[in-house]
Amino acid sequence: MPDLRTKAGEPTGAIRGVLSMLRLLVDKERPDYFGVIFDAPGKTFRDDWYPEYKANRSPMPDEMRPQIAPLHEIIKAQGWSLIVESGVEADDVIGTLARQAEAANIECVVSTGDKDLAQLVGPHITLKNTMSNELLDEAGVVAKFGVKSSQILDYLTLIGDTVDNVPGVPKVGPKTAVKWLTEHGTLDTIVANADKITGVVGENLRNALAWLPKAKQLLTVKCDLTLPYAPDSLAPTPADNATLLAYFERFEFKGMANEVRGSALLPLQGGATNGSRSGATAGEADRGTKATLAGTSTVLLSPTALPPGARGSEKKPRQYKTILTDSDLDELISALNAAGLTCFDTETTSLEPMLARVVGLSFAWTPFEAVYIPLAHRYPGVPEQLPFDATLAKLKPWFEDASKLKLAQNAKYDEHVLLNHGIQVRGIAHDTLLEDYVLESHKPHDMDSMAMRFLDEKTIKFEDVAGKGAKQIGFDEVSIEAASEYSAEDADVTLRLHNEIWPLVAADNKLKYIYQLIELPTRDVLARIERNGVLVDSALLQKQSHELGLQVNELEQKAYELAGQPFNLGSPKQLGEILFTRLGMPVKRKTATGQPSTDEEVLSELAEDFPLPKLLLEHRSLSKLKSTYTDKLPKMVNPNTGRVHTNYGQATAITGRLSSNDPNLQNIPVRTLQGREIRKAFIAPPGSRIVSADYSQIELRIMAHISQDPSLLDAFAKGLDIHKATAADIFSLPIEEITSEQRRYTKAVNFGLIYGMGAFGLASQLGIERNAAQQFIDKYFARYPGVAKYMQATRESARANGYVETVFGRRLTLTDINGGNGPRRAGAERAAINAPMQGTAADLIKLAMIAVDEWLSTSGLRSKLIMQVHDELVLEVPEDELARVRVEVAEKMTGVAKLRVPLVADVGVGANWDEAH
Repeated sequence: MPDLRTKAGEPTGAIRGVLSMLRLLVDKERPDYFGVIFDAPGKTFRDDWYPEYKANRSPMPDEMRPQIAPLHEIIKAQGWSLIVESGVEADDVIGTLARQAEAANIECVVSTGDKDLAQLVGPHITLKNTMSNELLDEAGVVAKFGVKSSQILDYLTLIGDTVDNVPGVPKVGPKTAVKWLTEHGTLDTIVANADKITGVVGENLRNALAWLPKAKQLLTVKCDLTLPYAPDSLAPTPADNATLLAYFERFEFKGMANEVRGSALLPLQGGATNGSRSGATAGEADRGTKATLAGTSTVLLSPTALPPGARGSEKKPRQYKTILTDSDLDELISALNAAGLTCFDTETTSLEPMLARVVGLSFAWTPFEAVYIPLAHRYPGVPEQLPFDATLAKLKPWFEDASKLKLAQNAKYDEHVLLNHGIQVRGIAHDTLLEDYVLESHKPHDMDSMAMRFLDEKTIKFEDVAGKGAKQIGFDEVSIEAASEYSAEDADVTLRLHNEIWPLVAADNKLKYIYQLIELPTRDVLARIERNGVLVDSALLQKQSHELGLQVNELEQKAYELAGQPFNLGSPKQLGEILFTRLGMPVKRKTATGQPSTDEEVLSELAEDFPLPKLLLEHRSLSKLKSTYTDKLPKMVNPNTGRVHTNYGQATAITGRLSSNDPNLQNIPVRTLQGREIRKAFIAPPGSRIVSADYSQIELRIMAHISQDPSLLDAFAKGLDIHKATAADIFSLPIEEITSEQRRYTKAVNFGLIYGMGAFGLASQLGIERNAAQQFIDKYFARYPGVAKYMQATRESARANGYVETVFGRRLTLTDINGGNGPRRAGAERAAINAPMQGTAADLIKLAMIAVDEWLSTSGLRSKLIMQVHDELVLEVPEDELARVRVEVAEKMTGVAKLRVPLVADVGVGANWDEAH
């Protein structure tokens, strides 16, 4: 659960998450009987059977404890049956009630994410994972586990349960367990034939025979408890609104409190829901009685799925219309011109924005109403559609009129699509993708997720209308009827999302500034950069690909020699056998399946002592460069422009950093010779040059500004080499005597501390003892005490608020700062230190992009922005504009903000990207 708190600091994340999911579960399932089962404190009969049972479980987090009792009271006040039975587990209560329901011919849904309860599944019992929405009936169990529900207990006994600390047969995993049960049917038969099973696993089975009955006993869900209630006694009762209102106001659940005040919270009885439905439909009435059991020891509950009306969204019947006649089109255009704000959406032939063609368009300007214009659907019997070119020509004046305010979800994509048809969209006032990103950067920003979060609506998925996998059809093959419902919903839901999210952003001046003055203008600039594209030398890339291939083959041969035999370098299994079995290298870590890990971090550790892991790392690096860049880039050249056009993700990293894909320009390595060679393939056309403008030591400068450390401010004000200046204090030497090695050590300290690195991490990076690394850190803080104070204050602020902010007010939420396990909390504390600097750097480069783009568009120059990578802007500049661009781009970048230290931008020029550095 997220670490939500009241203004007074009282934790509420678990209460909000559990309650929201229970309410959603009730709304979706509409049960006649509903029980919420908790584990009771204290030991159970299984602890008496096996003292080590669940011995490796972490204790309940401190912030969770005070939330349990209020949650119990809220559940009871909702009118739901709360069940807590001492001496047994919630699973056993669930199992007993489920079997009793089954015997009474009551359809039972067990809300759980626990695989152990799959042993209950039968004709009248299904499992529903309320986090993933996965529903497991008898066929679903076979599809997921490979065995029948009647075999699940034997399956679990063989593989064991690490969560409950119940061992199985060593080295027997799901595949082996399924194989044995498929061949033998039951555990008893497997045991009877144990002497016939060969190999190590057979020996392990025979050694475990004495233990297996105890393991099976521990894993068996007890279904014959004597309980003081039966399933048909769990009918919900009227809610205690006074108690609910008191709790909702105490915990600042405003939406839920408003429901109670408005008498919208009605009792759940006879298939009715909390104010959203009055009863079962005729078709649903035929299903028979339903009971739902939500066990809090097993259920996974979503903290973001709010119950109906929690955001105050009024539900109305939808009115969607398909435009197929000229008169309807003319009426639509009149309505568009009269509307204050209109949401539009494109349906297309491709997800690639530079190649996508319009299939249809949808519009919405009033909630729950929308229209769809099919233009290029093609399938047998398709109805006659409006003429493609003529219709777009009629709509073009509205699209290109900046006074007609427009809204979209990820408007940049739609902008590209319409540009492919010669329409330049103007007047985009809002983008729900960016609104939600600014409001809650740590959450998913796709329309489907946002609709569930803000509107409590499950939207139509693309797969619902177009199919999945190999059978998926293009949108132009989707029936107009289905396409209309899908696309009109997109426009309608986006409009309603804007009505929910924009007031929340606008109410906070900092967030409003980030959204209106940074993110929206950045979207415009990114659209132009993507459209401009970059020229690549395909012949050079093909040559590099050939050379990399030779190097990769050479490394493979060397690896075979070191291993003493050929093997597949890409196979973790074969690699593990070579490294740990044949060559006897130490196992550093294991995978989730218990196999020795051969990931990059493990290989890096082994490479310090052994030559083969070092060679394997080099092989992986070169293979990735070849497959990702030198092989792929020539194939990504747009046939219409002759250039490569990346797609920038604006709503990905919580820090505000951009991502880049197809191709990913952010990850081309610059510290290796081969990586720099690839940058040489990014070239300027004849008569032009590549200009690279890069902020210098931007995060250290931001640290100086935020921490206000006098020594750090003074060093930057004097223009000193900050790493040498710091090294002079650490090594007690004059700055002019600092060696390159000493500077390297200090540079690692400077940047390492920004990223929250401790003594262990620094020692590992520098290859020194931990005590020596700690001495470096202590001397650093002795020189810069302001930095130490800033770090401590930031951690405290992050714990109190659950987030940190950039200099400009971007909010960076840290969900694990007060919750999660130890490593996750430690990671959040490191992020609390670094995120304000990374986020401020991201804000600065976006402001720089906006300033440079505005200058270029008003100066009459032919120069253009073609890439943005980390803290760097890359331009394509005609040679006769070089002198002016070099000076003015640096001035624009350093003038976007006034920090306590000067901003510096280094500008380079070259025939290619590498040469410009």
